[in-house]
Amino acid sequence: MGKQIQVVAGELLVPDKPIIPFIAGDGIGPEIWVAAKTVFDAAVKKAYAGKKEVEWLPLLAGQAAFDKTKQWLPTETLDALKKYLVGIKGPLTTPIGKGHRSINVTLRQELDLFACFRPVKYYPGTPSPVKEPEKVNLAIFRENTEDIYAGIDFAAQSAGAKELLSLLDKYGEAKKVRFPETTAYAIKPVSSEGSKRLVQAAITYALEHNLKTVTLVHKGNIMKKTEGGFKNWGYEKAEEFGDAVFTWNQYEKIKEKQGKTVADAALNKAQEEKRVIVNDVITDNFFQQALLHPENYSVIATMNLNGDYISDALAAQVGGIGIAPGANINYQSKQAIFEATHGTAPQFAGQNKLNPTSMILSGAMMFDYIGWNEVAQLIEQAIAKAIATHHVTMDFAQVIPQATELSTSAFGDYVATLIEQI
Repeated sequence: MGKQIQVVAGELLVPDKPIIPFIAGDGIGPEIWVAAKTVFDAAVKKAYAGKKEVEWLPLLAGQAAFDKTKQWLPTETLDALKKYLVGIKGPLTTPIGKGHRSINVTLRQELDLFACFRPVKYYPGTPSPVKEPEKVNLAIFRENTEDIYAGIDFAAQSAGAKELLSLLDKYGEAKKVRFPETTAYAIKPVSSEGSKRLVQAAITYALEHNLKTVTLVHKGNIMKKTEGGFKNWGYEKAEEFGDAVFTWNQYEKIKEKQGKTVADAALNKAQEEKRVIVNDVITDNFFQQALLHPENYSVIATMNLNGDYISDALAAQVGGIGIAPGANINYQSKQAIFEATHGTAPQFAGQNKLNPTSMILSGAMMFDYIGWNEVAQLIEQAIAKAIATHHVTMDFAQVIPQATELSTSAFGDYVATLIEQI
């Protein structure tokens, strides 16, 4: 019988046979889940020779749940995810219609999964639109519960829009609205608490993985109170780490008081001591730098909308979201859901053609998260070998000369075989 993963003294306590919930997902979800599970089970068996294994618990959400229960996200599913702490899911259909909200957003809000963690790295042999994709190796921490995810949106000419305009007029801001009678409004909440816990997670990750920098990406030059607040609160949190970090704020203060030469010397010393350098960059500049010099960045901490753009854009540089893993994590409660980052692709459902690598690598992240590092390493090594030898699914086979094209299930079987051979 499987047992629950628990939190003891702020750390995950993982039994030898943990119960891990999974949501197969909609569209191509069930196919990629079957392929991924084949890989997961093979890696666990190889790593632990039967001493450890996962008891997979199926849960319903999305179209499959609605068809069966008339609920897009059944209460039983949410309760089970809360109970078992760590889960994994495929892509889900977003309900269409008034009052319906993205299930992914609902899960992140309900479980307070405040960090969307997206590591982006290149696997040799992966087709890429850029010349040097191997320079991309970043970890993105995207705030997951504030900003546009708050969902505070008022239609033009609605009562809410009119009241907001009155409020703006009260504070002398109404003249900034170009066309007040036809304007829709959205509110962008960014808090000190939300910003600081996200930045704390990013810096902690950098320290644990011996990474050089954490970069706060923001548009604070325009949105001075919200995105500028994120930057300022991020630096405040960084300075709580003491001698483990050196911030660009500290550099600027030294430069102002003692000159550039002394500030440069302090920065060089911090780098020699392998302290994490915490700096910041304006969002539009970061997009340029991520194309020109991605090797200059290690860990990115940013807000919701910025992170949405950045994570997918960087994924495109290393092969696309079809192979991009992702997780939504609360580093305080330890609640986490790992997920395929692509859509449901309903036009391909049932054809057994598409790439399950996003789900497979998300599983590798999950195993690393619960401390089963040997399993994560086996999965990554096998995926890397499959891509390097050009044993790939349709998406890559179409652009790699003389590739061996595999179906979704055959790719899972092939990766499992590679794991057995390691």
